[in-house]
Amino acid sequence: MSVLVFADSTDGKFKKTAFEVVSYGKKLAEQLSTNLVVLTINATDASQLFTYGAEKVLTVSNDTLATFNAKAYASVIKQAADASNANVVVVDSSINGLYVAPLVAVALNAGYASNVVAAPSNTSPFTVKRKAFSNKAFSNTVISTENKVVGVAKNSFGVHENSVEGTLENLEVTISEEDLGVKSEKIDKVTGKVTIADAEIVVSAGRGLKGPENWGMIEELADVLGAATACSKPVSDLGWRPHSEHVGQTGKPVASNLYIAIGISGAIQHLAGINASKVKVVINTDPEAPFFKAADYGIVGDAFEVVPKLIEKMKAFKAS
Repeated sequence: MSVLVFADSTDGKFKKTAFEVVSYGKKLAEQLSTNLVVLTINATDASQLFTYGAEKVLTVSNDTLATFNAKAYASVIKQAADASNANVVVVDSSINGLYVAPLVAVALNAGYASNVVAAPSNTSPFTVKRKAFSNKAFSNTVISTENKVVGVAKNSFGVHENSVEGTLENLEVTISEEDLGVKSEKIDKVTGKVTIADAEIVVSAGRGLKGPENWGMIEELADVLGAATACSKPVSDLGWRPHSEHVGQTGKPVASNLYIAIGISGAIQHLAGINASKVKVVINTDPEAPFFKAADYGIVGDAFEVVPKLIEKMKAFKAS
């Protein structure tokens, strides 16, 4: 038996989450006294994974899989699990990970635990700590099936170097027409910007900005901080910002190290979607805004006065 980790990549390059799940897989393999196998699909430099403990890396190179397809990827992960005799599969909790993991669980007749934040507290029975109730609590979940699928929450376990001299092995896979039943006709990608999924810092704004013409200072602050820009649901509904920037329970979940909310009152759905962020800062004119109760730091003030001063101070700090 072994532990299989799926290390996802975009345009052939690994994101931080890939190194985090490999780090998690290494710890899990040590707990289970077994070996760690990592699967990659169309990655340009799979050898990077040896730095984080991958003892064997199975590489799949297939032009058919150039675009993410949940059914096809699940089929490949199933074939890799069979080839490596793996009874535990580890994936990330990105949008792709949340999509593919249940399909893998069905294929392997496995129990699936999502949003896992720590290595198992017990391996017999197999018990993991998970986020629950929209990140407001934790639960200790037992996976009692022989095969198991674990989804690791972003920024929960961390990236840990554990260099080994691993081996690379090409895995030949079979992709059926049924696996490719869902096809992408068009994909729009944001270029030249930090995406919400990858960002360590997110600068988000709401209706307090009064209109799309005022978003320049939000983008400038994000640029100074190396952050991604985001918005509340009403803002995307009004067409001020693209829906791809909508964060919250009904939009994209955020688990950044720093989340700055500007002119956002803090509806419960928004707070639920960003609650996993480690440090939350709010800027709002209303001292009674719900966001202040959830924030680590708060500034009661007009965004049009506070944000330009914050940009000025950040530029001065970086210059020094």
